[in-house]
Amino acid sequence: MHQWDMTDGVVELPDGRRVRGTGLRRPRKDSPAPDLAVYLLGRDPRVPGWEYRWVRWRDFRLPDSTVQAVTALREAHTRAASERVEIACGGGIGRTGTALAVLAVMSGVPADDAVAWVRANYHPRAVETRRQKRWIGEFASR
Repeated sequence: MHQWDMTDGVVELPDGRRVRGTGLRRPRKDSPAPDLAVYLLGRDPRVPGWEYRWVRWRDFRLPDSTVQAVTALREAHTRAASERVEIACGGGIGRTGTALAVLAVMSGVPADDAVAWVRANYHPRAVETRRQKRWIGEFASR
């Protein structure tokens, strides 16, 4: 299968898996297609060309279904071991950063450190709301 090169938006998780974070409003440029994408949006983006999971998650909020979100993120984490996995919302910062923080927890980062980790390794404004920060901690306590 495929793994990401360390290009724009790609973060290497502590367990060595690489995931690309992005925003759907950003141009793809020369980025190769993902093997799996997880889209965190208010409505299904209906992206042709590759396999994806859509999690209903409106801007500045939490996912409508924590179960659906965690299921998609667990699949993304598992598949990132050998495939190109992309996580995206509209702008690529808040929801994407929150999801990447959850993947960091899955990779061994303590939940209390996940926001700082994703801000240092992905985007300085990742995880935009207090509710998103709390949700990461709630995920970790499950």
